[in-house]
This record gives sequence, structure tokens and C-alpha cells, in this order.
Amino acid sequence: MSRTIFCTFLQRDAEGQDFQLYPGDTGKRIFNEISKEAWSKWMAKQTMLINEKKLSMMNPDDRKLLEQEMIKFLFEGHEVHIEGYTPPEE
Repeated sequence: MSRTIFCTFLQRDAEGQDFQLYPGDTGKRIFNEISKEAWSKWMAKQTMLINEKKLSMMNPDDRKLLEQEMIKFLFEGHEVHIEGYTPPEE
């Protein structure tokens, strides 16, 4: 059975995560405040960041950068900026 949360990213009620996807306090906050829809938006941005900036998840500095970008995107409303990327026109 799905659970409904108030998603701080979407600013509305939405389907919550099935389980904690990220470790620690940040993971608890994501589980309690970020919907599946918002998380999927982050996953797309994360993939772009990893690919365009050639990040390695084996590198602690790259993981830290990714976590900082995730927090800014999900909780602070900042868009992920990737140099040279122009979003498609709608």
C-alpha cells in the first residue's frame, strides 16, 4: 500500500517513497518529505550531472558534490546548472 506525504519539492500531497533510499539523516528527510515523482526528477538531474561532469561515485569529493546538489535541488529549490547544457524548448 502506498503512503501519501506532503512533498516539499512539489508543494503538494503525493505518493511517498516505499523505503529509505539514501542513508543517514538526509535519507530520513528524503523519505519523509520527498515524493516518488520528485525523486525521479532528481534522478534525471543526477544522471546528467554524473555524465556531463564525468563524476565517479568511487571518488568521495564527487559523491559530496552530488549530495550537495541533491540537497539544493530537492530542499532549497535550486536548479541544477550544467555548463553548456541548454534545456529543450517546450
